[in-house]
Amino acid sequence: MAFDLDVNGTRHTVDADPQTPLLWVIRDQIGLTGTKFSCGIGACGACTVHLDGQPVRSCSVPATAAVGLSITTIEGVSPDGSHPVQVAWKELDAPQCGYCHSGMIMSALALLNANPEPTDADIDASVSNACRCSTYYRVRQAIHLAADLMRPER
Repeated sequence: MAFDLDVNGTRHTVDADPQTPLLWVIRDQIGLTGTKFSCGIGACGACTVHLDGQPVRSCSVPATAAVGLSITTIEGVSPDGSHPVQVAWKELDAPQCGYCHSGMIMSALALLNANPEPTDADIDASVSNACRCSTYYRVRQAIHLAADLMRPER
């Protein structure tokens, strides 16, 4: 079945089974591989993307559920890694192996868009992505730094 998806501001016509997870359409048909596969059941968050600005676990969303919505992947955050969240991630060495961090950045970005001054508790509640390397402390610090970098008075 052919349908159109708006990914990072570009319209893509894809041909897939309607129940194919969005993750696989993004990776295999559109060719954007920054969104990662890990658990396949929506638990870990490595596959997090935004649908109309809201974070979703793309391994658990049928691709056709995203028709008519704006999909943003890690590649759509900034073409050169200059978004304040990405800058903070690099500055504080938040990733260790880095596999889960595209999903973490997408979760952090959604949090900061909704709450520009999150507490540690807000971060813990909103960025529930799993990290085998356990870099949670650095992730939390990076989110606070990104919040500072995103403030208009800077």
